[in-house]
Parts: sequence; C-alpha cells; structure tokens
Amino acid sequence: MKFENSQIAGLEVNFDALDDILSKAGFIHAGQWDYERVTFDYKLEDQVRQDIYYFRIQAYATKGETPSPSATVKLLTPVLGKHYYPHGVEYDEEFPKKIVDKCSKKLESISEKLKPVAETNISN
Repeated sequence: MKFENSQIAGLEVNFDALDDILSKAGFIHAGQWDYERVTFDYKLEDQVRQDIYYFRIQAYATKGETPSPSATVKLLTPVLGKHYYPHGVEYDEEFPKKIVDKCSKKLESISEKLKPVAETNISN
C-alpha cells in the first residue's frame, strides 16, 4: 500500500538529519542501504492475527553517498507491506484499519519534523 498523499514524498533532506528523526520515531535502516538508496523500516505486529507488517520510508541520494552523514537524499512515497515467511514483503494487500491508522499517525509526526529540515536543506 502506498501512502500517496504523504507530505514527505519528494522532500530532499540531509541523511544525518533523516536518520536521527526516523531513529527517534522507531525506524531502523540496519543493512538496508547501498551507496545510492536507503530504506528505513518500522515493524508492526498484529498480535491477534499473528501478522507482521513493515512501514517503509525509502530514499535515494541526490548528493553524496548513503550512509554518509553529509549526503542529501530525496524521499520516495512511503509504503506498507505485509511480511510472508520465507518469501518476503507484499505491498498489494488488504491491511487492517488499525495498522493503516498507526502508520498514518506516525507519518504525520515524521512530516512535522522533516519539513523544517528540508526547508533548511533546500536553502543551503
């Protein structure tokens, strides 16, 4: 599922600032990067259905290389996927409302923190 109306898609921000904001929001990027792209994951578990979901924020470098703190990255449209062991994550699913609502609230919070950083970054 894509969060098409996201306020963060298209923002260009400093990688270090992005990493800090998303880490504080519970996202991890672990080994999910190469020199041009990075993915931050927020894991959600549905205890009733025993399902695992990943809310993903992805970006690609527009200046420098990730994960260099001085790199600039452009954010893509956030996505929500359901994990299927051992096959991976599927994005074309029906998602429980409580999972979608939690992702939407998290996205609003992140957006509020990223916009000032992006505006500062663009003016430099």
